Amino acid sequence: MTLSRTSNAFSASETTLKTSLHFQDADTFYENLLDAHHGLSPEESERFNARLILIMANQLGNTVLLQACIAAAREPAA
Repeated sequence: MTLSRTSNAFSASETTLKTSLHFQDADTFYENLLDAHHGLSPEESERFNARLILIMANQLGNTVLLQACIAAAREPAA
């Protein structure tokens, strides 16, 4: 895996948290996520989730948006 550093300048639209469904194929993503956990111990699952979160956060690369995601995740589910 190759990671490169790019500009950290983001437009306003890139710092707005999406609140409606934005997946191209949510069912496939969910199936892939479940498959990735198959055969893992609870501890391995937690480590996998932590790595996945960090990889996805790196893809976003926007601190303001990541802070909004953290705040949204802490809100009670509707």
